This record gives sequence, structure tokens and C-alpha cells, in this order.
Amino acid sequence: MTGASEFDLIAKYFAPLAGAGAFELQDDAATIAARPGTDLVVTTDTLIAGVDFFEGDPPESIARKALRVNLSDLAAKGAEPWGYLLSLSLPGLDEAWLDAFARGLQDDQERFEIVLLGGDTGATPGPLSVAITAFGHVPEGQMIRRGSAWAGNLVFVTGTIGDSGGGLALLKGDGGALDAAHRNVLIDRYRLPDPPVALGPSLRRFASAAIDVSDGLLADLGHVAEASGMRIIVEGPSVPRSPALEALWGGDIVRAATAGDDYQIAFTAPARHEAAILEAGRDAGTRITRIGRVEAGAGIVLLDAQGHEVEVARKGFTHF
Repeated sequence: MTGASEFDLIAKYFAPLAGAGAFELQDDAATIAARPGTDLVVTTDTLIAGVDFFEGDPPESIARKALRVNLSDLAAKGAEPWGYLLSLSLPGLDEAWLDAFARGLQDDQERFEIVLLGGDTGATPGPLSVAITAFGHVPEGQMIRRGSAWAGNLVFVTGTIGDSGGGLALLKGDGGALDAAHRNVLIDRYRLPDPPVALGPSLRRFASAAIDVSDGLLADLGHVAEASGMRIIVEGPSVPRSPALEALWGGDIVRAATAGDDYQIAFTAPARHEAAILEAGRDAGTRITRIGRVEAGAGIVLLDAQGHEVEVARKGFTHF
């Protein structure tokens, strides 16, 4: 498609992904029909080449990662995914790349039952940028906030922590002696996060507060502690890590708990719900681990196996 216009590219690659109300992406806007008795939850994230992914990463994985980091936010709010907007800034026109990128979106649209509503596509002199704004629904008044943890709550996390950071370290040249199987697991986790979307609606029954783990487990739980006016204690040995990460970093819990890009969910809940929470995790196919507690006070504290506080200079990723 030599000399293709923006509209040609939209019609060829993205109109087939459009949902109801998007008018096959042939208008300047989409309509959103409100569901009675629900709130619309909105979240947005931007991924930039050289910061959030490598320019040479497969285009399918870039597309799916861009969508999934938003699905992680929706799941942490207890929301069911519904639709999204895509803004794509391209440093050059490569239709083979665009075709693979659109296929990656299509695969995850089918998996997570979400549709494209619109967006924008254009050229940029800077690095490739992918911005997605995602929408989901929760019953009215039931979105899970980050500022509602209470003293006596337990702290839980889904999945394993630190794998994406391990994958990034490998792609930057670390871990030369790591075997191929472990290497592939960690790099796959960096390129393609696996947020526990199916668990999201169940969290509304139990969680007092929740946040997706994007900047690092300690940093993000620190946001919960600050917003709630509470102190959160994380028991280091309880933080779940994969065999692949342990093969790479051994027992370095600080590195795992501050690496970021996990896109799992950390949440607090009353202790009486623990058995039901673990059962909900099994039903959703999601590993859930109790890792700490909430108490009166302020801040986030990491404890070692002896119960001593671990000094942590940097609790997670910062953008500036």
C-alpha cells in the first residue's frame, strides 16, 4: 500500500478490530451506551520504545503488552473489560509491522472480550509510542480504591513478583550462565505480562484496597499505605518468586520487590476472607499469596526471615 494515508491504514488494520458504537472507525468519535446500574472505569497508559519495550521486540508482543498493562489496572479496580482507545505514533511506515501489531491486538481482544472504540494514528520523529485508554464496568459504587486499607487487614498478591525485571536484566546482558528454559520464562514475562483479569470481579467481594503492581511491589503498596493513612508490613520470605527468577537472582528479595513491570495485583482484605480469597484464586486460575499485614502508622516496611526491617533505598521505578 505505497503512499497509504492514515485513513487507509485505519481501514485495513484497525477497523476490523472495532466494536459496536465505533462506526467502523469512519467517524471522529464513538458512542458509549451506559449500562444501567454500573460505573464506567477508565484508565490509560503509554508505552514508549526504549523505555517500556525494546524497538526490536516482536510487534505482536508490543501490542499485547500495551493492552494488558491497562487490563491490569481494570482488574485491580474490580472492573470487567469492555473497550479501548488506541493512539499510535509511528517513526516510520512498515505495513508488515502494522499487520503483526494488529494481529496481536486481535488475539487479546478475543481472549479478554474487549473491543477497539477508536483512537489516532500518526507519524512522529521520536520513538515509537503506543497509548491505550481502556474502559471497564463495575456495579455502581463498587470500584476498589487504593485508599481504603484498614489496620488488621491482610495483604495479598497475585502471581509471582520480579519476573519481568529479571527478563529486562537478561535483555540488557545479565545472567549469562542462566539456562535457556529459565531465560525464556523471564524474557516472556517482560515482553508479555499476564494480568489476572479473570480474578478482577471476584476482588469486589473481598478487597478493601487494591493496586496493580507496575512500578514495583513495595512502591505500589507504598501508594496504598499513603492513600489509606496506614502502615503496610511486607514479609519478604512470603513474596512469591518463580524458580526462574530464583535461578537468576537467588534470594535477593529486595531486587524482586522493587523491579516493577509485573502487572499483578496487590490487595488488602479482612483476615476472615482469607480462605474464600484463596478459593477465588483457584477458581480463576490465579495464584494468590498472603504476604503481609496492615497496621496503624505510615509507610511501607519489608521484613527479612528473622522479622528485622530491611533497608530499601529505592522502592521501585520512577518516571522522572
